[in-house]
Amino acid sequence: MWGITPRTASLLCYVPMAGWICAIIVLATERFRTNQVVRFHAFQGLYLFVAWLLIDMVLSPLLFFPGVDGFPLRRMLTACLHLGVYAAWIFMIIKVAKDEMYKLPLLGELADRSVSEQGL
Repeated sequence: MWGITPRTASLLCYVPMAGWICAIIVLATERFRTNQVVRFHAFQGLYLFVAWLLIDMVLSPLLFFPGVDGFPLRRMLTACLHLGVYAAWIFMIIKVAKDEMYKLPLLGELADRSVSEQGL
């Protein structure tokens, strides 16, 4: 994360399926330790990835009912939820590229709280 702008660092936190790695690097580096905006986007990007994982590992198995042929319905519901998270990633990339601050519902509040708990 050396030599990149805060906007680029924020953008990288929303790269689908790989942004979580950038978010962890941003949160760990000294360079962005006091930049609240970049840290907010890093946390929000991490929480989006956690939402993806929760859909995959928690919600999808919960939608499985033994003895009921609900496989197509389960796949469709899971795909719709994944599409929603993917759309949020793209939406946030666009917002950050335009230098607009946007808090996603629920996840934005969690990210805001995470940044404020660090006392920055």
